[in-house]
Amino acid sequence: MLSDITLGQYYPGKSVVHLLDPRTKIILTMIFISSIFLAQSYVAYLVLTAFLTIIIACSRIPFKLVLRSVKPLWIIIVFTLGIHILTTPGTALYTFSVVTITKEGLRQGLLMSARLVYLIIISSLLTFTTSPISLTDGIERLLRPFKKIGVPAHELAMMMTIALRFIPTLLEETERIIKAQTARGADFQSGNILKRAKNMVPILVPLFISAFRRADELATAMEARCYRGGENRTRMKQLCIAGRDYLAGGVVLILLAILIILRYNGG
Repeated sequence: MLSDITLGQYYPGKSVVHLLDPRTKIILTMIFISSIFLAQSYVAYLVLTAFLTIIIACSRIPFKLVLRSVKPLWIIIVFTLGIHILTTPGTALYTFSVVTITKEGLRQGLLMSARLVYLIIISSLLTFTTSPISLTDGIERLLRPFKKIGVPAHELAMMMTIALRFIPTLLEETERIIKAQTARGADFQSGNILKRAKNMVPILVPLFISAFRRADELATAMEARCYRGGENRTRMKQLCIAGRDYLAGGVVLILLAILIILRYNGG
């Protein structure tokens, strides 16, 4: 299960999506996430599905790898589906004792679950196609205007990127600790919820120790290299908005316009 979590991983490539400016990808990702909440019909969701499929194909990232990003959160998706099915009033499709499944609940549950899937996939595509360094530079440049009011743009961007980058590392460490504890006779599968939570202590303690050790080693390495962020820091590769960025922005804006039309015209 832990190995299926792909958020924070970078998939190297030379596709048109990889070559987009990180600022463009961050802004367009936010616009796409906002556009998801405009979708209210099956037609709108079909448009979103087609758009995501084209983006995945253009990024040249294997579909299996993209779908793996959804797998760890299947419990939340199923829970969301169940809640809407069982609590939304409407035309009854099936009744068992006090439980009633309605047509409106089934529809709403499917749409909300699809919305979660789209959110996970588009977020994973951002990290798949953007290296940690580029992501840091993009976030910093977007936060730069807020420096006038005292926002530490570089520090915030660095912290966010390091946290994102260390997700796969900590997951690998967690899996290694679980295997080591299992080999020593630990049982993480049987028992009730309280017992399972108690059995997690032998995992959490060494995991926290390892996380603090890695953080200290990273800080020491940055100090040893005389790292200083913020003002007067230069970059080997400067960010540049190219024609493909404007084209990508236009495509996403067209998608947004289509969803707005579908929403307010009953489509």
